[in-house]
Amino acid sequence: MDEKEFTVAADAELARIEAALERASDSGPAEFDFETKPGGIIEIEFDNGSKIIVNRHLAAREIWLAAKSGGYHFRPVGGRWLGTRDSEELMTALARTLSEQAGVAVKF
Repeated sequence: MDEKEFTVAADAELARIEAALERASDSGPAEFDFETKPGGIIEIEFDNGSKIIVNRHLAAREIWLAAKSGGYHFRPVGGRWLGTRDSEELMTALARTLSEQAGVAVKF
């Protein structure tokens, strides 16, 4: 996958994440705010002051997720974004880390 293809795929996944976060923050019990920043970065902040950062990493051709529980890297595989360590899907990992940091279940 070249740089342009990666950027298009990563931006589409980040847009999907933004939409899911919007739905979860509007209709769910979790209290968090999020902001999309230039360069493919989504910053999620919780009432307790903790944060989750999701960003595209162009050099590695991955989307990275940084949470209290650790750092996770995801690569595009067959139209899905899978963890490089355990093949966990990005949206599953994001819901899990959101739930951990919010203290309530978050589902997409």
